[in-house]
Amino acid sequence: MGQRIERDHQRFRKIVRGKVKSNLGKYISRGELIGRKGKDLVSIPLPQIEIPQFRFGQKGSGGVGQGDGQVGQPLGPGQQQPGSGAGDSPGGHILEVELTMEEMAQILGEELALPRIEPRGKKNITSVRDRYTGIRQTGPESLRHFKRTFKRALKRQISAGIYDPKEPIVIPVREDKQYRSWKEVRLPESVAVLVYMMDVSGSMTDEQKEIVRIEAFWIDTWIKAHYQGVDTVYIIHDAVAQEVDEHTFYHTRESGGTKISSAYELADKIISKRYPPDQWNVYAFHFSDGDNWGDDVPHCIELLNEKLLPKLNLFGYGQVESPYGSGEFYEFIHELVERENVVCSRIPDRDAILDSIKEFLGTGR
Repeated sequence: MGQRIERDHQRFRKIVRGKVKSNLGKYISRGELIGRKGKDLVSIPLPQIEIPQFRFGQKGSGGVGQGDGQVGQPLGPGQQQPGSGAGDSPGGHILEVELTMEEMAQILGEELALPRIEPRGKKNITSVRDRYTGIRQTGPESLRHFKRTFKRALKRQISAGIYDPKEPIVIPVREDKQYRSWKEVRLPESVAVLVYMMDVSGSMTDEQKEIVRIEAFWIDTWIKAHYQGVDTVYIIHDAVAQEVDEHTFYHTRESGGTKISSAYELADKIISKRYPPDQWNVYAFHFSDGDNWGDDVPHCIELLNEKLLPKLNLFGYGQVESPYGSGEFYEFIHELVERENVVCSRIPDRDAILDSIKEFLGTGR
Protein backbone atom coordinates (compact mmCIF):
# COMPACT_ATOMS: atom_id res chain seq x y z
CA MET A 1 0.00 0.00 0.00
CA GLY A 2 2.82 2.40 0.88
CA GLN A 3 4.52 1.80 -2.47
CA ARG A 4 1.24 2.40 -4.30
CA ILE A 5 0.66 5.68 -2.47
CA GLU A 6 4.19 6.80 -3.27
CA ARG A 7 3.71 5.83 -6.94
CA ASP A 8 0.45 7.78 -7.13
CA HIS A 9 2.10 10.76 -5.43
CA GLN A 10 4.96 10.75 -7.93
CA ARG A 11 2.47 10.56 -10.80
CA PHE A 12 0.56 13.50 -9.37
CA ARG A 13 3.80 15.51 -9.08
CA LYS A 14 4.55 14.83 -12.74
CA ILE A 15 1.07 16.01 -13.76
CA VAL A 16 1.44 19.16 -11.67
CA ARG A 17 4.92 19.79 -13.06
CA GLY A 18 3.61 19.50 -16.63
CA LYS A 19 0.72 21.85 -15.84
CA VAL A 20 3.00 24.47 -14.29
CA LYS A 21 5.48 24.18 -17.15
CA SER A 22 2.81 24.58 -19.85
CA ASN A 23 1.40 27.66 -18.09
CA LEU A 24 4.71 29.15 -16.95
CA GLY A 25 4.35 32.22 -19.18
CA LYS A 26 0.95 32.98 -17.68
CA TYR A 27 2.17 32.53 -14.10
CA ILE A 28 5.11 34.83 -14.74
CA SER A 29 3.35 37.59 -16.69
CA ARG A 30 0.32 37.74 -14.37
CA GLY A 31 2.25 37.13 -11.18
CA GLU A 32 -0.08 34.25 -10.29
CA LEU A 33 1.88 33.02 -7.31
CA ILE A 34 -0.36 32.62 -4.27
CA GLY A 35 2.58 33.36 -1.99
CA ARG A 36 5.97 32.24 -0.81
CA LYS A 37 6.12 30.15 2.34
CA GLY A 38 9.39 30.65 4.13
CA LYS A 39 12.33 30.42 1.77
CA ASP A 40 11.69 26.98 0.35
CA LEU A 41 8.12 26.62 -0.92
CA VAL A 42 5.85 28.45 -3.33
CA SER A 43 2.12 27.80 -3.84
CA ILE A 44 0.81 27.62 -7.38
CA PRO A 45 -2.92 27.86 -8.26
CA LEU A 46 -4.11 25.13 -10.63
CA PRO A 47 -7.66 24.79 -12.03
CA GLN A 48 -9.43 21.81 -10.54
CA ILE A 49 -10.91 19.40 -13.06
CA GLU A 50 -14.40 18.20 -12.21
CA ILE A 51 -15.61 14.85 -13.56
CA PRO A 52 -18.85 15.31 -15.61
CA GLN A 53 -21.96 13.81 -14.02
CA PHE A 54 -25.57 13.37 -15.13
CA ARG A 55 -28.19 14.99 -12.92
CA PHE A 56 -31.95 14.48 -12.97
CA GLY A 57 -34.07 17.51 -13.77
CA GLN A 58 -37.29 18.67 -12.11
CA LYS A 59 -40.57 16.93 -12.90
CA GLY A 60 -42.88 18.73 -15.31
CA SER A 61 -40.17 20.98 -16.66
CA GLY A 62 -40.47 19.53 -20.17
CA GLY A 63 -37.84 17.98 -22.34
CA VAL A 64 -35.32 19.42 -24.76
CA GLY A 65 -37.04 20.62 -27.96
CA GLN A 66 -40.63 20.35 -26.63
CA GLY A 67 -43.02 23.27 -27.03
CA ASP A 68 -42.57 26.82 -28.22
CA GLY A 69 -39.70 28.97 -27.09
CA GLN A 70 -37.93 32.26 -27.64
CA VAL A 71 -34.47 32.91 -29.07
CA GLY A 72 -31.89 32.79 -26.30
CA GLN A 73 -34.21 31.07 -23.83
CA PRO A 74 -32.27 28.58 -21.63
CA LEU A 75 -33.14 24.90 -22.13
CA GLY A 76 -33.19 24.10 -18.42
CA PRO A 77 -34.00 25.86 -15.16
CA GLY A 78 -31.97 29.05 -14.99
CA GLN A 79 -29.86 30.21 -12.11
CA GLN A 80 -31.59 32.10 -9.38
CA GLN A 81 -31.17 35.84 -9.30
CA PRO A 82 -28.69 37.02 -6.68
CA GLY A 83 -30.35 37.95 -3.43
CA SER A 84 -29.36 39.92 -0.38
CA GLY A 85 -28.46 36.93 1.82
CA ALA A 86 -25.59 34.49 1.80
CA GLY A 87 -25.71 31.83 -0.90
CA ASP A 88 -25.92 28.11 -0.24
CA SER A 89 -24.43 26.86 -3.53
CA PRO A 90 -20.86 25.72 -3.91
CA GLY A 91 -18.51 27.88 -5.94
CA GLY A 92 -15.53 27.10 -8.13
CA HIS A 93 -12.47 25.58 -6.55
CA ILE A 94 -8.80 26.27 -7.09
CA LEU A 95 -6.31 23.57 -6.27
CA GLU A 96 -3.14 24.91 -4.70
CA VAL A 97 0.00 22.83 -4.94
CA GLU A 98 3.29 23.53 -3.25
CA LEU A 99 6.56 23.23 -5.15
CA THR A 100 10.02 23.74 -3.78
CA MET A 101 12.10 26.61 -5.11
CA GLU A 102 14.50 24.03 -6.57
CA GLU A 103 11.63 22.51 -8.57
CA MET A 104 10.55 25.95 -9.77
CA ALA A 105 14.10 26.74 -10.86
CA GLN A 106 14.32 23.45 -12.74
CA ILE A 107 11.03 24.12 -14.54
CA LEU A 108 12.21 27.63 -15.42
CA GLY A 109 15.51 26.32 -16.75
CA GLU A 110 13.85 23.63 -18.87
CA GLU A 111 11.23 25.95 -20.33
CA LEU A 112 13.71 28.71 -21.23
CA ALA A 113 16.59 26.32 -22.05
CA LEU A 114 18.85 28.19 -19.61
CA PRO A 115 22.48 27.06 -19.28
CA ARG A 116 23.85 26.19 -15.87
CA ILE A 117 25.66 29.05 -14.13
CA GLU A 118 29.43 28.70 -13.87
CA PRO A 119 30.76 30.58 -10.81
CA ARG A 120 33.86 32.59 -11.55
CA GLY A 121 37.05 32.98 -9.52
CA LYS A 122 37.37 30.70 -6.50
CA LYS A 123 34.64 28.14 -6.04
CA ASN A 124 34.50 30.20 -3.67
CA ILE A 125 34.81 29.81 0.08
CA THR A 126 35.98 26.58 1.70
CA SER A 127 34.03 25.57 4.77
CA VAL A 128 34.98 22.91 7.29
CA ARG A 129 32.37 20.27 8.04
CA ASP A 130 32.46 17.32 10.44
CA ARG A 131 31.67 14.04 8.72
CA TYR A 132 31.10 10.84 10.74
CA THR A 133 33.25 8.16 9.16
CA GLY A 134 33.68 5.32 11.68
CA ILE A 135 33.42 3.87 15.18
CA ARG A 136 35.86 4.06 18.09
CA GLN A 137 36.04 2.91 21.69
CA THR A 138 36.14 6.34 23.33
CA GLY A 139 34.22 9.54 22.94
CA PRO A 140 31.60 11.80 24.49
CA GLU A 141 28.31 10.25 25.56
CA SER A 142 26.45 12.46 23.09
CA LEU A 143 28.11 10.49 20.25
CA ARG A 144 27.53 7.02 21.68
CA HIS A 145 26.26 4.59 19.06
CA PHE A 146 23.33 2.95 20.86
CA LYS A 147 22.76 0.05 18.45
CA ARG A 148 26.39 -1.06 18.30
CA THR A 149 26.78 -0.67 22.07
CA PHE A 150 23.66 -2.78 22.71
CA LYS A 151 24.82 -5.54 20.34
CA ARG A 152 28.25 -5.77 21.97
CA ALA A 153 26.70 -5.92 25.44
CA LEU A 154 24.24 -8.61 24.31
CA LYS A 155 27.02 -10.73 22.75
CA ARG A 156 29.11 -10.40 25.92
CA GLN A 157 26.25 -11.47 28.20
CA ILE A 158 25.33 -14.44 25.97
CA SER A 159 28.93 -15.66 25.73
CA ALA A 160 29.33 -15.28 29.50
CA GLY A 161 26.10 -17.22 30.13
CA ILE A 162 24.49 -14.45 32.14
CA TYR A 163 21.76 -13.54 29.60
CA ASP A 164 18.29 -14.69 30.69
CA PRO A 165 15.71 -14.73 27.81
CA LYS A 166 12.90 -14.69 30.39
CA GLU A 167 14.23 -11.42 31.78
CA PRO A 168 16.02 -9.88 28.76
CA ILE A 169 17.90 -7.15 30.57
CA VAL A 170 21.03 -5.91 28.78
CA ILE A 171 23.35 -3.63 30.77
CA PRO A 172 26.37 -2.28 28.87
CA VAL A 173 29.66 -1.94 30.71
CA ARG A 174 32.54 0.34 29.79
CA GLU A 175 34.10 -2.14 27.34
CA ASP A 176 30.83 -2.42 25.38
CA LYS A 177 30.42 1.24 24.56
CA GLN A 178 30.97 2.35 20.97
CA TYR A 179 31.22 5.96 19.78
CA ARG A 180 30.94 7.63 16.42
CA SER A 181 34.19 9.05 15.10
CA TRP A 182 34.53 11.93 12.70
CA LYS A 183 37.01 13.80 10.60
CA GLU A 184 37.06 17.31 9.25
CA VAL A 185 36.10 17.63 5.58
CA ARG A 186 36.75 20.80 3.61
CA LEU A 187 33.95 21.55 1.16
CA PRO A 188 33.90 24.34 -1.45
CA GLU A 189 30.97 26.72 -1.22
CA SER A 190 29.99 29.05 -4.02
CA VAL A 191 28.46 32.20 -2.62
CA ALA A 192 26.82 35.06 -4.47
CA VAL A 193 25.31 38.48 -3.91
CA LEU A 194 22.46 40.02 -5.88
CA VAL A 195 22.47 43.82 -6.08
CA TYR A 196 19.14 45.22 -7.24
CA MET A 197 18.96 48.88 -8.21
CA MET A 198 15.73 50.64 -9.17
CA ASP A 199 14.71 54.12 -10.19
CA VAL A 200 11.92 55.33 -7.87
CA SER A 201 11.51 58.80 -9.35
CA GLY A 202 8.07 60.13 -10.21
CA SER A 203 8.13 58.66 -13.73
CA MET A 204 8.13 55.06 -12.40
CA THR A 205 4.55 53.91 -11.76
CA ASP A 206 3.27 51.09 -9.54
CA GLU A 207 2.82 48.86 -12.60
CA GLN A 208 6.49 49.22 -13.52
CA LYS A 209 7.49 48.31 -9.96
CA GLU A 210 5.27 45.22 -10.07
CA ILE A 211 7.03 44.12 -13.26
CA VAL A 212 10.38 44.56 -11.49
CA ARG A 213 9.14 42.56 -8.49
CA ILE A 214 8.00 39.64 -10.66
CA GLU A 215 11.21 39.58 -12.67
CA ALA A 216 13.42 39.81 -9.58
CA PHE A 217 11.53 36.86 -8.02
CA TRP A 218 12.45 34.57 -10.93
CA ILE A 219 16.03 35.85 -11.14
CA ASP A 220 16.36 35.04 -7.41
CA THR A 221 14.89 31.58 -7.96
CA TRP A 222 17.37 30.69 -10.71
CA ILE A 223 20.53 32.11 -9.15
CA LYS A 224 19.80 30.71 -5.68
CA ALA A 225 19.52 27.24 -7.22
CA HIS A 226 23.24 27.44 -8.15
CA TYR A 227 24.78 28.77 -4.92
CA GLN A 228 24.84 27.61 -1.31
CA GLY A 229 24.64 31.15 0.05
CA VAL A 230 23.09 34.23 -1.57
CA ASP A 231 22.90 37.73 -0.10
CA THR A 232 20.63 40.40 -1.54
CA VAL A 233 21.19 44.16 -1.57
CA TYR A 234 18.46 46.65 -2.51
CA ILE A 235 19.26 50.16 -3.72
CA ILE A 236 16.71 52.79 -4.71
CA HIS A 237 17.52 56.09 -6.35
CA ASP A 238 16.11 59.23 -7.81
CA ALA A 239 18.72 62.00 -7.76
CA VAL A 240 20.22 60.37 -4.63
CA ALA A 241 20.71 56.64 -3.90
CA GLN A 242 20.22 54.75 -0.64
CA GLU A 243 20.30 51.14 0.52
CA VAL A 244 16.92 49.89 1.78
CA ASP A 245 15.16 46.67 2.77
CA GLU A 246 13.04 44.62 0.36
CA HIS A 247 9.67 46.10 1.36
CA THR A 248 10.90 49.67 1.00
CA PHE A 249 12.47 48.77 -2.36
CA TYR A 250 9.12 47.87 -3.90
CA HIS A 251 6.92 50.44 -2.15
CA THR A 252 8.84 53.72 -2.37
CA ARG A 253 8.07 56.46 -4.85
CA GLU A 254 9.79 59.82 -5.00
CA SER A 255 8.95 62.93 -6.94
CA GLY A 256 12.49 64.17 -7.61
CA GLY A 257 14.69 63.91 -10.67
CA THR A 258 16.87 61.03 -11.76
CA LYS A 259 20.61 60.62 -11.40
CA ILE A 260 21.55 57.01 -12.15
CA SER A 261 25.23 57.44 -11.28
CA SER A 262 24.28 57.79 -7.61
CA ALA A 263 23.08 54.15 -7.61
CA TYR A 264 26.20 52.89 -9.40
CA GLU A 265 28.47 54.73 -6.95
CA LEU A 266 26.66 53.26 -3.93
CA ALA A 267 26.67 49.76 -5.44
CA ASP A 268 30.42 49.99 -6.03
CA LYS A 269 31.04 51.08 -2.43
CA ILE A 270 28.91 48.24 -1.01
CA ILE A 271 30.57 45.60 -3.19
CA SER A 272 34.08 46.81 -2.40
CA LYS A 273 33.41 46.93 1.35
CA ARG A 274 31.28 43.82 1.92
CA TYR A 275 31.53 41.56 -1.12
CA PRO A 276 35.08 41.42 -2.54
CA PRO A 277 34.90 39.85 -6.02
CA ASP A 278 37.70 37.38 -5.29
CA GLN A 279 35.42 35.77 -2.69
CA TRP A 280 31.93 36.48 -4.06
CA ASN A 281 30.06 35.98 -7.32
CA VAL A 282 28.46 39.39 -7.80
CA TYR A 283 25.33 40.05 -9.87
CA ALA A 284 23.89 43.52 -10.40
CA PHE A 285 20.54 44.35 -12.00
CA HIS A 286 19.35 47.87 -12.64
CA PHE A 287 15.73 48.66 -13.54
CA SER A 288 14.74 52.06 -14.85
CA ASP A 289 12.39 53.73 -17.33
CA GLY A 290 15.44 55.10 -19.13
CA ASP A 291 15.10 58.65 -17.89
CA ASN A 292 18.33 60.24 -16.65
CA TRP A 293 19.79 63.68 -16.18
CA GLY A 294 21.67 64.33 -19.44
CA ASP A 295 25.01 65.44 -17.97
CA ASP A 296 25.06 62.31 -15.80
CA VAL A 297 25.29 59.77 -18.65
CA PRO A 298 29.10 60.00 -19.23
CA HIS A 299 29.70 59.53 -15.51
CA CYS A 300 27.47 56.40 -15.50
CA ILE A 301 29.38 54.84 -18.39
CA GLU A 302 32.69 55.64 -16.72
CA LEU A 303 31.58 54.06 -13.45
CA LEU A 304 30.47 50.91 -15.26
CA ASN A 305 33.61 50.54 -17.36
CA GLU A 306 36.17 51.46 -14.72
CA LYS A 307 34.67 50.20 -11.46
CA LEU A 308 31.56 48.02 -11.60
CA LEU A 309 31.88 45.74 -14.62
CA PRO A 310 35.34 44.37 -13.68
CA LYS A 311 33.83 43.18 -10.38
CA LEU A 312 30.64 41.60 -11.73
CA ASN A 313 29.72 38.18 -13.04
CA LEU A 314 26.80 39.85 -14.77
CA PHE A 315 25.30 43.31 -15.14
CA GLY A 316 21.72 43.41 -16.34
CA TYR A 317 19.94 46.59 -17.34
CA GLY A 318 16.17 46.24 -17.63
CA GLN A 319 14.29 49.18 -19.12
CA VAL A 320 10.70 49.09 -17.91
CA GLU A 321 8.76 51.19 -20.38
CA SER A 322 6.87 54.08 -18.80
CA PRO A 323 4.56 56.68 -20.36
CA TYR A 324 6.55 59.33 -18.48
CA GLY A 325 10.16 58.25 -19.10
CA SER A 326 12.27 59.21 -22.11
CA GLY A 327 13.87 55.76 -22.54
CA GLU A 328 17.13 57.26 -23.82
CA PHE A 329 19.46 55.56 -21.33
CA TYR A 330 18.94 52.15 -22.97
CA GLU A 331 20.91 53.19 -26.05
CA PHE A 332 23.93 54.19 -23.97
CA ILE A 333 23.98 50.90 -22.05
CA HIS A 334 23.39 48.95 -25.25
CA GLU A 335 26.76 50.16 -26.52
CA LEU A 336 28.38 48.10 -23.74
CA VAL A 337 26.82 44.75 -24.69
CA GLU A 338 29.99 43.81 -26.55
CA ARG A 339 31.34 43.02 -23.10
CA GLU A 340 30.43 39.46 -22.20
CA ASN A 341 29.03 40.32 -18.78
CA VAL A 342 26.55 43.03 -19.92
CA VAL A 343 22.95 42.31 -20.91
CA CYS A 344 20.27 44.83 -21.90
CA SER A 345 16.56 44.11 -22.02
CA ARG A 346 13.47 46.12 -22.88
CA ILE A 347 10.39 45.26 -20.82
CA PRO A 348 7.40 47.13 -22.31
CA ASP A 349 4.77 45.17 -20.33
CA ARG A 350 4.18 41.99 -18.33
CA ASP A 351 4.03 39.82 -21.43
CA ALA A 352 7.69 40.66 -22.07
CA ILE A 353 8.91 39.44 -18.65
CA LEU A 354 9.54 35.86 -19.78
CA ASP A 355 11.73 36.90 -22.72
CA SER A 356 13.55 39.40 -20.51
CA ILE A 357 14.38 36.71 -17.95
CA LYS A 358 15.76 34.54 -20.74
CA GLU A 359 17.93 37.43 -21.95
CA PHE A 360 19.32 38.07 -18.48
CA LEU A 361 19.96 34.44 -17.50
CA GLY A 362 20.78 32.95 -20.90
CA THR A 363 24.46 33.89 -20.68
CA GLY A 364 25.28 31.15 -18.15
CA ARG A 365 27.40 33.55 -16.12
